[in-house]
This record gives sequence, C-alpha cells and structure tokens, in this order.
Amino acid sequence: MDEYKQGSNRGAPVFIALITLLTLVVLRAPHFEFPKIAPKIVPTARPVAPSVDLWLSTQDRRLRLDRQPEIEMKPRGTEPVDVVIDVQKKFQTMTGFGAAMTDSSAWLLQNRLSGLQRSELLHEMYGPPPNLNLTMMRLTIGASDFSLKPYTLDDVPFGQDDPGLTHFNVTPNLRNVIPTVREALSINPSLLIVASSWTAPAWMKTNQNVIGGELLEQYEDAYASYLVKYVDAYRNYGIPIYALTMQNEPSYVPITYPGMEMSASTRARVIGQYLGPKLARRKQKTRILEWDHNWNQPEQPLSVLSDPDAAKYIDGVAWHCYEGSQYAQGRVHRAYPDKDTYITECSGGDWASAANGELLWFSRNLLVTGIRQWARGVIYWNLALDENHGPHFGGCALCKGVILINSKTGEVSRNDEYYALAHFSKFVLPGAVRVESTATEKEHLDNVAFQNEADGSIVLVMVNSNKEARRVSVAESQSRFDYTMPAESVATFVWNPSQAGAWMGRAYWASP
Repeated sequence: MDEYKQGSNRGAPVFIALITLLTLVVLRAPHFEFPKIAPKIVPTARPVAPSVDLWLSTQDRRLRLDRQPEIEMKPRGTEPVDVVIDVQKKFQTMTGFGAAMTDSSAWLLQNRLSGLQRSELLHEMYGPPPNLNLTMMRLTIGASDFSLKPYTLDDVPFGQDDPGLTHFNVTPNLRNVIPTVREALSINPSLLIVASSWTAPAWMKTNQNVIGGELLEQYEDAYASYLVKYVDAYRNYGIPIYALTMQNEPSYVPITYPGMEMSASTRARVIGQYLGPKLARRKQKTRILEWDHNWNQPEQPLSVLSDPDAAKYIDGVAWHCYEGSQYAQGRVHRAYPDKDTYITECSGGDWASAANGELLWFSRNLLVTGIRQWARGVIYWNLALDENHGPHFGGCALCKGVILINSKTGEVSRNDEYYALAHFSKFVLPGAVRVESTATEKEHLDNVAFQNEADGSIVLVMVNSNKEARRVSVAESQSRFDYTMPAESVATFVWNPSQAGAWMGRAYWASP
C-alpha cells in the first residue's frame, strides 16, 4: 500500500504540468466557450390542471349533444366574471325528468316496434347515463286526448251508476300501458310516476258524459275512492304511484276529448274530506299534487292551499306551460315554501312559432327558468307520437313527442325536446341540489346550476339565445373558466370542485 502511494506521488508533478498547459491553451483561444451543461430536472408531484367537460347542441341541429374538447380551469383572479356559482347556497333537491306514457305512446311502442326494438328504445329512454336517464313518468287515469278512444275505469251503461265501484277495472290498460310501464320499471325501478285523471266516469258527472261537465257533489266520495282504487290496482301490477293529481287542467272544459271542470272549492273539499284521508290510511305513501294546470292562474292553487283541511294533505303543486309565466311557480312557493313544485305537462308541436326548432324554448323557458322557479321535476307530455302527431282522440292535432316513431316503418327519430331534456337528465342525477348561480337572462344567457349528491360534481346548463356567439366566464370558489358559446346554443358544463380545489391549493408552489 505504501509503495503504491509513493508511485502515485511520483506522477503528481507531470499531472500538474499537463493541467497548467491545457488551461493556458484554453484561455488564449479567442472563440472558446465553456460547454453548456443542461441542469438536471428533478420531477415534482405537480397535479394535472382540472378541466371542465362540455356537451353542446345548436338550434340549427348541426350539433346535438355533441361532446366538445375539455375546457381548462384556471385561478379565478380578480377579473369580473359573468356567472358566479356558490355551492354553499342550496335550493330544491331534484327528483328528475321524464315524459308521459300516454295510451298513444304505449300503443306505438307495443304495436309498431318489435320486442327487441322496444327493449332497446326503453333502455335508451330509462337506462342510466349515458342513456337519456328519464327518472319520472306521467300516466293518465282513464283516457286523455292521446288515447285511441274515450273511456274511464268504471264505465257502465247510460242511465246506470256504480257508487260502490263494483265495475272498476284497469282492463283498458292491460294490453299496452301496463306492460310498457312494467318494462320501463324493470330498467329503472326507482322511476317516479305521477298519475292524472282527465275525467270522472260519466255517471258521476252533471252531463253524464266523459267530455265536459262537472263532478256531482253526491259522488265526490266515490270519485276519491275511484282514484284510490287506481293506485291500489296499479300497485298490484307492480307499478307504484308516486303522486296523484286529482284533475288534469281543472279550469278548462274540452269539447273534443275527455275532460272535466273542477273549481278550487271542489278540489279543496274532495282532498280535505275524502281523498286525503283515504290515502293517509295507506302504508305506502302516495303524494297529492294540486292544480295541474297553467301558470296563468296562480290564485287557483293559492286558494286551495289556504284551506287548512286540504293543505295538510297536499305535498306540492303541478304546473303546465301553455299560458302565463313560470314566475307563478315562485309566487306560490314563496307563499307555501313547504310545498313542492313540479312541471307535469308541456308539449312541443309543429306550429308556426316552432318553425325554427324548439331546442332553445324548451331548454330556456321550460327547464332553466322552470327549475330556477323551484321545479323539482319536469315531465314532458307524450313520450312518443307518430308522423301524423298521433294516434289521438280529439285535442291537439300538431303535438310532438320526445321521439317520433314512424307508424309504417318503426323508424325512431329524436326531436328537439329529446336533446333539451338530455342536457339535464344525463347529468343532473336524482338527489342533485340546485345551487346559486348568477342570473344572466337579461343577457340572453340563461343558466341554472346543480351539485350532484353522489360525487359532488357541479353541472351548469347555459342557453345562449343570441344570434351571435357570446364569450362567457364562470367562477366557482377560487377557480374559473372561459368559453365562447356559439350562437343559439345549449351547453352543459360538468366539473368536480374537489379536484379543482386541490389543484388550486397547490398551483402556486408546484412550478418546476
């Protein structure tokens, strides 16, 4: 070892001389530069910036719920924004979206589609996302204008009556409606069904006819029993009824299809004295929804709710969209905040005002504004109609369904209403809560926001009714994003605030 050290020391003067000579050469070289050595980068645990998912539809039908590139979320900063979302301020809990399984819709599904076609279509309608995810349904108690013929569930020969309801039966529904509803329930067992009567049996009425007339006071108890028998009969077929409305459009007397006028005082009396107590005695709860008619007469449900005997049995108010303003819903809600709000009927159609499509109207007026005015659920009218707006008995000759089933070929096409509903139903899940978002309708950029219960994700639906593109900015907590909405379009934005919060909390120290 010592010899090795001595050998090494003997070479030291030579080594030093070589280093000195090399240094002199380098320093005298006119263009010499020391080589640049790239710094060594040590990977850090920088998180990926969160993003906003986006689905878009346009009025011209060029886009129909098409997925768009993700939008990057960034720090909120101090710049003003158009829409501020506050998830700490919560409003109503959502039950969902749906359409009516009228006699006409059920008939088309059973008679114009094969079993496989019907199964596939019902899975598309009622299956979970990415399907349409309809979670509500409306049924008619007896015939409506969208039936193949008029009938009730207790018809007897003219001149006879049946106060004991011994002839009550649901036979008219056994071939089409009941099997179709059961199939839908097999896909979504949590489906919430609202049932509405268009008329009492003719023998209960002033004109002895299912079309027009009023309910005779002597049969008010029997009529309440008629509705309860319907609930029990359908439950026996495995179809639970979530809520009843006692009379469809009680302030309108049709002349071409089943209907019946029923004053506010009559409704209050029947609910308070008969229907309410009968339902309350049952183990399975069935809710009672008052009114079931247009926005233009809020004094009607206000009158019924002011009756304490009736009000204690009423769970909410049902609305239709054909006249008046959605703000009537808010007026009634403010007067009776413990009563729920639902939109139970609204139909599109091939009328003049729909010449340029109905995507914007249904997205903005029915869904965004209706929900901002406290609707927990929104149910469209017919789920399916054919190319001739039917089949139907009297009534609306131009109505459209959510889907169109060609009566000759069975081909299915999806109307604007389908996509308007889809912007909500695919993303806003039952149990979601509407949360605060800046109102922007004055800018024709209507919006409504929700937070899903399951994963905390935020859903924002925005409608640009302007004929030009509009740049919008959205902020939630300490993050924001910006997007230019195309002219006349509907957008659904979805993001998870917990991921955004985690990213925002580390964004400033995570730079390399």
